[in-house]
Amino acid sequence: MPLDKIMRRTETLSHARRQSLVDFALDALREHIGAGTWPVGSRIPNEAELGNMLQIGRNTVREAIRVLSHAGVLEVRQGDGTYVRSIEDPAVVMRTISRSSLRDHFELRAMLEIEGARLAASRRSPRDLRRIESALTARSECNAADNVDAFLKCDAAFHLAIVEASRNGALIQLYRYFLGMAQEAARSAMIEHGVAEPGQPLHARLFRAIEAGDVAHAARAARAVLRPLIAAFSLVEKNVPSNNGRGRAPDAGMEAIDLR
Repeated sequence: MPLDKIMRRTETLSHARRQSLVDFALDALREHIGAGTWPVGSRIPNEAELGNMLQIGRNTVREAIRVLSHAGVLEVRQGDGTYVRSIEDPAVVMRTISRSSLRDHFELRAMLEIEGARLAASRRSPRDLRRIESALTARSECNAADNVDAFLKCDAAFHLAIVEASRNGALIQLYRYFLGMAQEAARSAMIEHGVAEPGQPLHARLFRAIEAGDVAHAARAARAVLRPLIAAFSLVEKNVPSNNGRGRAPDAGMEAIDLR
């Protein structure tokens, strides 16, 4: 094997090992914080002490602290130390969401997109409408049969443009954070389960409602886009046998979204 390839492979393996150590450190710190070893507001041990405790290098500890600081779990105070700021780690929450069922994903997506559409209908600007319409046109030109990933990217751009027109900063950030998993759920639905993507007419109807400033119609149109997906996976889950051999009943989560 050529020397340059050996060096690249060595670097790749070294990076993978380093990353696995960082993941180990993150899990260990999260476990201690979650267990209350270091309560909110308290100072955690310094890098050297943590390194000795976890049997890893200080650079690895430093990287784990940087990640948790960025997530808002820890707060680094220069010259003072690192303090626990919150026991809630968004990354852990999102990993939990990523393991939820496909129906749960689409129900959550419906909640976000219905409210986004309602707000967009009342707050959209002419520039927002141009962006949404442009994304709608781009979506129509993408063919899911040719390239599912390219199509899902176009679909995500359309829905994100609507949410961004809501002018709600918290909703926009939450939706952006959720969007990657939403695309994976849609991809799984289409490829692994053969569920058809919601058609272009439903999306055009949603745009027209927002363009008209019709809040109620926009909410109904956003609901209609995801209704077939939620219904499809509700049927699948209803017919999945439980441990006792009886069919699994649809859970009460469906009541949270009006699908009429």
